[in-house]
Amino acid sequence: MKIIKLNLSDQYRIQHFIDLPFRIYRDNQQWVPPLATDAKNVLDPQKNAFFKHSTAAFFLAVTDDGSPVGRLVILNNRNFNSYNHTQMAYFCLFESFNDRQIAKDLFEEGFEWARKQKLTTISGPKGFSALDGMGMLIKGFDHRPAFGVSFNPDYYPNLIESVGFEKESDIVSGYLSTEFSFPEKIHKISELVQQRRGLKIVTFRNKRDLRRMVPTITAMYNEILESTPGSVPLTEEEAEGIANMIIWVANPRLIKIIEKDNKPVGFLFAYPDISAALQRTKGRIFPFGWLQLILEMRRTKWVNINGAGIIEQYQGMGGTAILFSEMYKSVLEGGFKHADIVQIGVENDKMQRELRELGIDFYKIHRVYKRAL
Repeated sequence: MKIIKLNLSDQYRIQHFIDLPFRIYRDNQQWVPPLATDAKNVLDPQKNAFFKHSTAAFFLAVTDDGSPVGRLVILNNRNFNSYNHTQMAYFCLFESFNDRQIAKDLFEEGFEWARKQKLTTISGPKGFSALDGMGMLIKGFDHRPAFGVSFNPDYYPNLIESVGFEKESDIVSGYLSTEFSFPEKIHKISELVQQRRGLKIVTFRNKRDLRRMVPTITAMYNEILESTPGSVPLTEEEAEGIANMIIWVANPRLIKIIEKDNKPVGFLFAYPDISAALQRTKGRIFPFGWLQLILEMRRTKWVNINGAGIIEQYQGMGGTAILFSEMYKSVLEGGFKHADIVQIGVENDKMQRELRELGIDFYKIHRVYKRAL
């Protein structure tokens, strides 16, 4: 076996890199392939906004006959390191058959590359953008992942720990059924807070209206991140890329903005889950996959709630009740039966307690790992 550092102009090896998960998950009923175009764009410096400010190394483990058996990406996010005064590397897109030697050889190459970048610590899985699901699944292997959230075989944590990684933090995802009786008092608190604070909920009629709000939403999102440790503001190119993806799968009525004096101060992002269609089409849009995806957006009974926040000034002043109320309304108004509340940091104890009281079952856990270089 040998480790190849990919040349991103080598289309033959790039295709091996993209196709490897289909071999690893061939018999797994839960895995959801990514959109084929997205999987390819990640490896294209002209299309991946990350490469405008940072660098990455892509590694492929191959057998003596050239067959791929593992892959790994190591990131040097210069924007993150500059903003947080750190020397952190990230790893992501790790895939491997169940063999510790594959993981060992991949990560040794990755560690060496990171050291040459003068990085001192490595953490992950964490991806290129805010839309990339964080962490490695350690609980919930029997459940299909929400669109955009990572999934892996149950042996991956052992492979990661075998090369010296230890737990950094956990992230939970929860399930909410519409059969649960949502407390009416939450809606009443939401209405009261909106009246007293002069807040209002803004929804969108169509994707054109949503597109026009992207710069304003980006500014608000970055303002919220300023009070969040270990984050980094989005660049204009990154925000545009994320917006393109969200708008592509969005039902505009499920995107909600909290405004104060016509200025956004909070948001709730929810969208129909198209995971089942991606499984059927193997992530391909062409020639007819796009039709499957559009039909799934209309008929799915699952909704993903993948992003909610409010600027620090309104936290602890009833803003959370507004988010919870609008979250539940989005589920009901969209005609959904099931909601996946995606990836909440376990350090947010208060929100977790409140969500449990609302009937949400935290049935998936993703773990972020860390080690010194």
